Amino acid sequence: TMVDWDYDYLIKLLALGDSGVGKTTFLYRYTDGKFNRKFTTTVGIDFREKRVVYTGTGADGTSERNFRVHLQLWDTAGQERFRSLTTAFFRDAMGFLLMFDLTNQQSFINVRNWMSQLQANAYCDNPDVVLVGTKADIRDTRNVNAKLAREMADRYGIPYFETSAVSGVNVDAAVLTLLNLVMKRMEQSTYGAPGSEPNGSPTASHEVEEAPIRRWCSC
Repeated sequence: TMVDWDYDYLIKLLALGDSGVGKTTFLYRYTDGKFNRKFTTTVGIDFREKRVVYTGTGADGTSERNFRVHLQLWDTAGQERFRSLTTAFFRDAMGFLLMFDLTNQQSFINVRNWMSQLQANAYCDNPDVVLVGTKADIRDTRNVNAKLAREMADRYGIPYFETSAVSGVNVDAAVLTLLNLVMKRMEQSTYGAPGSEPNGSPTASHEVEEAPIRRWCSC
């Protein structure tokens, strides 16, 4: 079972964006490899889990090493009435999937508001974020221009993916890109941080989980 499986890192990623953009179906597609159209509106906050292997840099800074990563994917309610609850979770997350619906122009416009919320509430001013356009399979009612979405991502200096929970396109790629950003930030701080072990080995998983996140924030 999941509990018995030892791991090197516990990584908490958080999905945010307007209500109805498809955060829950996206995360379900990533963790279970299926599309589920039956989800109802997320009330407050929920999470899904997945185990992955991340290939990172060994203690010498050059050789490759595999790390076992336990991913917790937090799913937040997009509705305003849950905002104070969900923003409380922003501080604990190490990376963010900022999502909008390609068929809903307003959800794209609201990306700016979500970025402001992140900058105010996340572990630092420039947290690791991946911009995700959802429902890429619905072409006839698409309402957001790909060029504009890419330009917005470039302005914020973050990667952009157009995804579909129905077909699965780019779902894994978006999450793994975010995981790579988070792990690289952690590697930089772990190997260079005062108090890291002499051989540069990564902090044990329980220490990563409990350590104040600002310690490895290099921004």
